[in-house]
Amino acid sequence: MAGRECYHCKQWIEEGEAHDCWTTTEAALTADLSEELREAWERLRETAVEFGDQRIYASLNSIMFSRKACYFFVRPKRKYLEVCFFLGRTVKAPQVRRAMATSKTKTAHLIQVRHRDEVEAPMTDWLQEAYDLPDTLAARKAKPSRRKRSATKPRRRRSS
Repeated sequence: MAGRECYHCKQWIEEGEAHDCWTTTEAALTADLSEELREAWERLRETAVEFGDQRIYASLNSIMFSRKACYFFVRPKRKYLEVCFFLGRTVKAPQVRRAMATSKTKTAHLIQVRHRDEVEAPMTDWLQEAYDLPDTLAARKAKPSRRKRSATKPRRRRSS
């Protein structure tokens, strides 16, 4: 009867038995949602899918939406869906509960969604902007500087 107890999920694991309590699925994370929250989740997912090619996957207690990097994620809670999206600017709006800088170019914004009708503009516009952000940042980097540099050394000014 050799084995061990997983310190994450407290499940008993027999010796040699495979165990991975970190992996989860969308279905597992959304199984206990109320009908209103499930409808809100479905509308949120449908909206994101319409943006274009992306990867949607579950990770620990969140459902991530990413292109090359995650542009927003959803944490299903008992009474609301916590939505966190990343923009290149800070949004000041009543829906945004909290905004925090995550890097030099990105700010994370937290919103609580309690009903399907909340998944509409301006929230969907912010999610679209978050989806498009990598393209916007790449365009900024590719843009040449406005300032022209002289090919020769600058002249020294004489003092009068």
